[in-house]
Amino acid sequence: MKAQAIKFSILAAAVASIFAGAYEGARFAGTAHAESSQPAVAATMPAQPPATTNVVALPNFQSIVERYGPAVVNISVEGTVKTSARGNSPFGQIDPNDPFYDFLRRFGPQFRVPQGEQIKRGMGSGFIVSADGVILTNAHVVADASQVTVKLTDKREFKARVLGVDKPTDVAVLKIDAHDLPTVPLGDPSETKVGDWVLAIGSPFGFENSVTAGIVSAKSRSLPDEGYVPFIQTDVAINPGNSGGPLLNLKGEVVGINSQIYSQSGGYQGLSFAIPINVAAQVKEQLLAHGKVIRGRLGVAIQDVNQGLAESFGLDGAHGALVSRVEADSPAAKAGLEAGDVILKFDGQAVASSAELPPRVAAMQPGKSVALEVWHKGKSRTVTVTVGEMQPAQVATEDSGATDRGRLGVAVRPLSPQEQQEAETRGGLVVLDASGPAARAGIEEGDVILAVNGRPVTSADELRKQLAGAGKHVALLIQRHDARIFVPIELG
Repeated sequence: MKAQAIKFSILAAAVASIFAGAYEGARFAGTAHAESSQPAVAATMPAQPPATTNVVALPNFQSIVERYGPAVVNISVEGTVKTSARGNSPFGQIDPNDPFYDFLRRFGPQFRVPQGEQIKRGMGSGFIVSADGVILTNAHVVADASQVTVKLTDKREFKARVLGVDKPTDVAVLKIDAHDLPTVPLGDPSETKVGDWVLAIGSPFGFENSVTAGIVSAKSRSLPDEGYVPFIQTDVAINPGNSGGPLLNLKGEVVGINSQIYSQSGGYQGLSFAIPINVAAQVKEQLLAHGKVIRGRLGVAIQDVNQGLAESFGLDGAHGALVSRVEADSPAAKAGLEAGDVILKFDGQAVASSAELPPRVAAMQPGKSVALEVWHKGKSRTVTVTVGEMQPAQVATEDSGATDRGRLGVAVRPLSPQEQQEAETRGGLVVLDASGPAARAGIEEGDVILAVNGRPVTSADELRKQLAGAGKHVALLIQRHDARIFVPIELG
């Protein structure tokens, strides 16, 4: 079979050469004929190389890892946590999900194990930013730790002191007693662009100095309960143990601290988030200087402006930070800001979304006067705010739950004086039932309507009048439990 295949190939080649020779002869004859009328330019031109497509070579991270990898450290922590009493029985340990667990827990001291303490161990990463042993990592890596151990790539181990922890930004500063340590330079996250290559070095699942790479997926991401950090989103593989490690650019500069992943399984799923290094550096300087972080404060609750809210307030586009609540006696209240105002600029810089405002305010020194451009009742105005100092978060009180559904589709009643006091408001209408446009917008029984397009309401008649004079869209300021938010509604 193989001999036949070879013979067939030789025969095919011979036939091809015959046809090729015939073609070349015809082409030469044609060329010679053309030469009688004009010079044969093609005959003197060099042969053109075959066309090639542009190929982008992948970056080589080897030199970066070799140079700066020794500055990345492994962090192991140990602490104690209190354990609650648990059910026990003559038949052994009772599972808390067992139907008899609650019965055995309630009756008979012989079925209880007293409260005690349990050793808790954890692991993370960090990186050296000063040759005398200053290390940056995540706050959650060393939280509640009684003992912190730092291991270098040369296998040396040191007991570390926690110089400061800032939970709002999830940044911690450690110190080990060592000198002439390798360090890694800090870069500028503002120069990092979406699509740029980045790499992470850390200890995922305890595998020390593991390197993964990817690209920047997005910038200035806002995550729930993380309002002071404009996160860098990447697709770099980050897993438990990577926390606190550096995110480096192709220059070998740290542009972020790997902090969080978005995962439904607890492992990497392509969404990783890093704290910009400029935010972490500011926190580090304050922790070293004062032992705590001092942040600016306006005293407002804000939300994003979507298209429906923009139309309701007469804005030319969905941008800015919509004020949904102003705290009493706050810097914002003293400057005259009201619920329904939209902050368009802060200290001369445009505010594209609500997520941009908290980090900017927090970075301001308390006592500094700042100009705000605000959209107020259909007009733009400038107000000056004296920035206050951020205090520990306060939890607002919870609200409790003549009727006219009208265009909105709600049945309401005024709040009682006691309910107004609990809700910290002078007016408001509690929703007894919702249907139509209100229900479609998400309004529920028990919600409290505080304002329509920024104008407070105190009675059903007032609500009806404001809705009658409204256009196709309105924005209701709603209080639900301990939160206030504007809800855009397309009226019936």
